[in-house]
Amino acid sequence: MYNDIINKHKEDFEKAIQHFNIEAGKIRTGRANPSLVEDLLVEYYGTKTPLKQIASISAPEPRLIVIQPWDRGALNAIETAVRESDLNLNPNNDGVVVRINIPMLTEERRKEMVKILNQKNEEARIMVRSIRENIWKELQDAEKRGEISEDDKFKGKDKLQEIVDEYNKKIEIARGKKEDDIMTV
Repeated sequence: MYNDIINKHKEDFEKAIQHFNIEAGKIRTGRANPSLVEDLLVEYYGTKTPLKQIASISAPEPRLIVIQPWDRGALNAIETAVRESDLNLNPNNDGVVVRINIPMLTEERRKEMVKILNQKNEEARIMVRSIRENIWKELQDAEKRGEISEDDKFKGKDKLQEIVDEYNKKIEIARGKKEDDIMTV
């Protein structure tokens, strides 16, 4: 019975990992990556729209992102959105596409990026802990209702901790890979 309670929340753990990976993907490394800008909100016909919904985004070279809107009328709005973002990037609009040259990161900036990455890592770990607390509460409630025995409750707690440790390890591995990407010149 305790396995049913834990298993129905496995998807929540996966979502925590996915969320971390998405957030980590937004952190700038020295290389161009379309995920860096794809979620920027662009003022498009009076509506804030994610960039990926109004343009194709590619990285044809290691230090270049090319944004080609499906509607050329959005070029200036895209350029403005990139310029005003907190990415510190300078877009060039040639009338057809917006090109963004990704400058080399300084050592100091790399360390700042690692700090941001570590904050995202901690947020993901907090999400996992929150999920663990919710499952533990469900196990305790199930025992109070007589659906599971006290032994099963504690077996469930041990199994739950194994799963939490497994997901924290996955988050740490992803964090380590991203840190390597950031610190690689």
